[in-house]
Amino acid sequence: MSLRRGLHTFGRFWWDFIIGDTPELALGVAVIVLGGWLLAKSSAALAVGLVPLGVILLLLVSLRRGARAG
Repeated sequence: MSLRRGLHTFGRFWWDFIIGDTPELALGVAVIVLGGWLLAKSSAALAVGLVPLGVILLLLVSLRRGARAG
């Protein structure tokens, strides 16, 4: 196997693992993690409160989407 093919296969694995069928949810997770990191730099207490709320909101969006599709 060539290096190029190996890198392509490796990249496709990670794309499928992280992005999968729902790029919106992967983007939502990235926004929550980045927002939590930025909030933690200024106010850890605020980050501790808002990050779980973001996760719950993302979970509700995912469940609603799954219920409509199924």
